[in-house]
Order: sequence, then structure tokens, then C-alpha cells
Amino acid sequence: MPKSPALYSTIDEYIERFPPDIQLILNELRRVIAEAAPRAQEKISYQMPTFYLKGNLVHFAAYKNHIGFYPAASGISAFQKELSAYKGAKGSVQFPLGKSLPFDLIRDIVEFRVNENLKNTESKKLGFSER
Repeated sequence: MPKSPALYSTIDEYIERFPPDIQLILNELRRVIAEAAPRAQEKISYQMPTFYLKGNLVHFAAYKNHIGFYPAASGISAFQKELSAYKGAKGSVQFPLGKSLPFDLIRDIVEFRVNENLKNTESKKLGFSER
């Protein structure tokens, strides 16, 4: 795990602070997200790797025993059944280290979030509110 709680300005800097085995996982996760959201921008937000498209799409982070994935509450609730095998909270899920990440599921969640952000942006342009 990282040696110190440093500030990161890029996803590359974030990933480089981890041991090689964790770097492999993080890079694969990054690749899957980028493929599912090719128009998204990469940035650091909340000191975590973040993909942004008309708002934050997803964040991810590595911890001692898991990879945290943060697709907002809507991303969790839309895939509640598929995520039921994992620890999680309202807007997050923990994928344990030592087990393969469910990349197909992650791809589906990211695609859902892309569609959601684009739909919300279009609704705002048209003057609609989802209240």
C-alpha cells in the first residue's frame, strides 16, 4: 500500500504508489472503465481516481484488503442484486483483493452511469427536473 497519504494529481501518480500486483488490478480496472466510458475524462477527486462525464461517473481506490468502487448511489441500487455478494454501502462496493474483480459487471455499471449522466444533462437543458 502507499507509503504515505500523498496528494495525487493524476491517476498514474495514484497507481504508481502501490505494489506491482495492486497496480495490475488498478490498471485493468482503469482500462475497463475507460472502454465503457470512452468520452469520460480522467481526474483525481476526493484523492481517488475518478472518471468524469457531465459530472462524476465513478471513483475507485485501493485499500489494504479490497478495491473500493464508487458509482454513486444510483449505480449501486440499479445493480443491487448483482452486487449482493459484496460488502458495500449506499454509493460504494468493496471488491476483495485475492479474488478477480467482476469486470463485466463493472462495465455494465459504468455504462449505466454514462447513460444516467447524459440523460440528466439533457433533462436539465430541456428544463426538466427529476423531482
